[in-house]
Amino acid sequence: MTAQQDPSRARFTGDANPYGGGDPYADYRTADFPFTRYANLADRRLGAGVIAANDEFFAERENLLVPERAEFDPEHFGHKGKVMDGWETRRRRGASAEHPWPTAYDHDWALVRLGASGVIRGIVVDTAHFRGNYPQAVSVEAASVPGSPSPEELLGDGVKWTTLVPRTAVGGHAANGFEVTAEQRFTHLRLNQHPDGGIARLRVYGEVVPDPRWLQTLGTFDVVALENGGLAEDASNLFYSPATNTIQPGRSRKMDDGWETRRRRDQGNDWISYRLVGRSEIRAIEIDTAYLKGNSAGWASVSVRDGESGEWTEVLPRTRMQPDTNHRFVLPRPAVGTHARVDIYPDGGISRLRLFGSLTEDGAQRLAARHQELGG
Repeated sequence: MTAQQDPSRARFTGDANPYGGGDPYADYRTADFPFTRYANLADRRLGAGVIAANDEFFAERENLLVPERAEFDPEHFGHKGKVMDGWETRRRRGASAEHPWPTAYDHDWALVRLGASGVIRGIVVDTAHFRGNYPQAVSVEAASVPGSPSPEELLGDGVKWTTLVPRTAVGGHAANGFEVTAEQRFTHLRLNQHPDGGIARLRVYGEVVPDPRWLQTLGTFDVVALENGGLAEDASNLFYSPATNTIQPGRSRKMDDGWETRRRRDQGNDWISYRLVGRSEIRAIEIDTAYLKGNSAGWASVSVRDGESGEWTEVLPRTRMQPDTNHRFVLPRPAVGTHARVDIYPDGGISRLRLFGSLTEDGAQRLAARHQELGG
């Protein structure tokens, strides 16, 4: 069975060929992992960080979470050797000339704070461009620790670590994907490489599970925001960029940091549907077209649905959009629902959607119950 037939079980082992010139990604090994439809909880835009590592002699740990794919410059060398776009440790050695090899227990590690706590559905350990200097195997552990613990606290005896990926052989210059089935809420990861080597990128895909006490204290907040537990469930077109971009934190900083569709040549329109953090009462809407100047949506409307089988109700009628502009709308009456949908006409894009409101009483109760069930 090939990776294309069953990407959730794709495994790449062994060295890649030495770089022979041309496009360095031409022989890159990857698969379409189904769990990548979820948000990347280790996204720097959500506030994720690599807070500690035992070794980063050749390449810095912070490279693990860079949003863009790893780059390779065959001519770039520094005073420590080849400069790599990833996290790379020195070569481990044994205890003596008689035993020059590292032991089976020797490994390097990095501690990662997730940008948003949640249930992890899958992990990609990307060894792009590490062809003969990748780790022999990797493992991943996760913990749920409240607040902002220090590395010393995370490494202390009082923290319970759950194995998400057992020690597993990986391949060089490949996207090594692992499906995760632990139905728990996690805040931190420990990425281990056995015994040493380099990893280009780490992606942690899952569902955000926010702290209900924090949202209750805020009162009014963005009920569709990714960091608050919103989810872009489906979209008519993802040709240029993912729909999840529209609910990322902050304003868009460039054109591809939003959602843009291909040009339509029919009489239809494009759309995104969202699941809100919980049943909510929406009172105001923002639709931002920042950096979309000649390709912003011409018009947009917003609808809300209450429950999986509810009917869509338009709460913002089709309204003219201006390029590179943040549009604000106060609803004449609150709209109650669990899902939302933005329709754009006829095509183009938006950079951000904000739905300001608060959880209903039953929405808050359900969120609190789920938070508790997941170990929050």
